[in-house]
Amino acid sequence: MHYCDSSKNHPFHGPYHDLEYGIPTRDDNELFELLMLEINQAGLSWLTILKKRQAFKEAFDGFDINTVAQYGEKDIQRLLNNPAIIRNRLKIKAAIKNAQSLQKLIETHGSFANLLDSEHPKKLPDWVKWFKKQFFFMGPEIVNEFLMSSGYLPGAHHSQCPLYEKILALKPPWTMHDLKTYSL
Repeated sequence: MHYCDSSKNHPFHGPYHDLEYGIPTRDDNELFELLMLEINQAGLSWLTILKKRQAFKEAFDGFDINTVAQYGEKDIQRLLNNPAIIRNRLKIKAAIKNAQSLQKLIETHGSFANLLDSEHPKKLPDWVKWFKKQFFFMGPEIVNEFLMSSGYLPGAHHSQCPLYEKILALKPPWTMHDLKTYSL
């Protein structure tokens, strides 16, 4: 079953599907948030992450890249002691390291979205290699879901989903190329 079908009328999946999933964003902190939520989802259900999302946002200062990049050991301990989020040292450190990497990459590209645009289009295996060079705690599922959720890869919505046409009208990056471009 596709996410479009399974999310209907669900108190957490429904709003995420209807208001965010696959809808392109150019906001650096929103893109960072999506990437960090995908990292935290690794090994867990997406429902767990959606239920903890507001707590993550509060704990990580709204996913402000510049703020998270400055976190030190005191912040790591604060996060590890926060029962409202996923308390995994490796994932917490990934957030900090990825914020620091993003700062440097944004400095040279102007924004996270510009950086992604400069690398688009790629097939998923090429994206995975690229993400692993730039960021920490990256794997194929994290990269795939991040790119679908932010509009860089197709697949977030099936063609019969009521949101499909609305998303096409927003011209997410994946619509700029033939779908064969993304096939393995």
